[in-house]
Amino acid sequence: MSEAAKERVIALGTQFNTMEHSASEDPTLVTFETGSPKKSFWKRNTSKLPGSIKPAHGTQDLLSSSVLPSANQTSRAVKLEFQDQEIHKLEKFGKLLAGPNTDLDAIRKLSWSGIPVTVRPTTWQLLCGYLPANIDRRQATLDRKREEYHNFVKQYYPTRYEDTYHDTFRQIHIDIPRTNPLIPLFQQPLVQEIFERILYIWAIRHPASGYVQGINDLVTPFFVVFLSAYVDGDLENHDVSGLSQDTLDTIEADSFWCMSKLLDGIQDNYTFAQPGIQMKVNALKELIQRIDEPLNHHLERNNVEYLQFAFRWMNNLLMREMPLRCTIRLWDTYLAVENGFASFHLYVCAAFLKQFSKDIVDETDFQGLMLLLQNLPTTNWDDQQISLLLAEAYRLEYMFADAPKHLQHLS
Repeated sequence: MSEAAKERVIALGTQFNTMEHSASEDPTLVTFETGSPKKSFWKRNTSKLPGSIKPAHGTQDLLSSSVLPSANQTSRAVKLEFQDQEIHKLEKFGKLLAGPNTDLDAIRKLSWSGIPVTVRPTTWQLLCGYLPANIDRRQATLDRKREEYHNFVKQYYPTRYEDTYHDTFRQIHIDIPRTNPLIPLFQQPLVQEIFERILYIWAIRHPASGYVQGINDLVTPFFVVFLSAYVDGDLENHDVSGLSQDTLDTIEADSFWCMSKLLDGIQDNYTFAQPGIQMKVNALKELIQRIDEPLNHHLERNNVEYLQFAFRWMNNLLMREMPLRCTIRLWDTYLAVENGFASFHLYVCAAFLKQFSKDIVDETDFQGLMLLLQNLPTTNWDDQQISLLLAEAYRLEYMFADAPKHLQHLS
């Protein structure tokens, strides 16, 4: 790390340590007071930056030298430059979040390309509309909303075994263990009980749609992001039994409210017959016809209906098509743009399908096509692949969103 970058982070850490925005020690408020539950500002931020490494001796001389560097040296230099960029970005987030009234437009613009881990919980809460922009109102708002949610639990959760609601709770109870079954975090009984309460309370309070399979996936990114405010290291394998009940209650309430905000914008995806999803799948087909006709023709020739694979993409917001870390990065951008989940997601799906166009066209029978489309090779994807996907989606939206005959049924 360059000395200039180090000085910037130390200065920012000093700034945060001397500010007293709130008497609370809630780490999601990004206060960083001495003795708060947050770890050292320096340790938390440098250790989590992608490509975080110590500079090799003579790195600056290497960059200015006319001698051609080795591939390993070049890679290290690129990583160092990327690290400095991330620290500079974190500094920008810190200044915006610490101001008396956070500039939401500036936060959205900065978030489009990804949000640093340390400030992601607070930033997501702001972008969801759960946390007010005024810093003096934040703690009171959080206290009130968390209490309101836990009052819902006391009021509604005991009804889960009543005849009226038994089927709803039973379906939730069945689906929860199927939620990211390969991630140990979500197989812990404490976490599954939290998800059951969140989903049941949401379903009871939204009778127009009730609980629909797929909604269970949507709580997981919020839970992991808000868990990251209290836990370092490998979150997917973290044992939550070591956290206090107050901390678990806080994460649960925040996850409920932010998931509710998301679903408010796409609720027609989950009402009877799921009309929102039907329209978006049709819109995806129309878009692919325009941007990759050979791919569309290949699918039609092999009797593959878009609904057979894209229904899940719309219902689960691509969560079952890529690793959770990629979903979280994707949602940074969705939260940063207007109608990200409702509209921009369509273009992401188109870019996603187009990404694998060659592989798909190489498959020459229905069975092989369906197997590929339901298991696209994204296991090793990281932020770089998501950034490229989002760039292509943005290009498609720019080209086609206002086309006179395109997507008119979505308006």
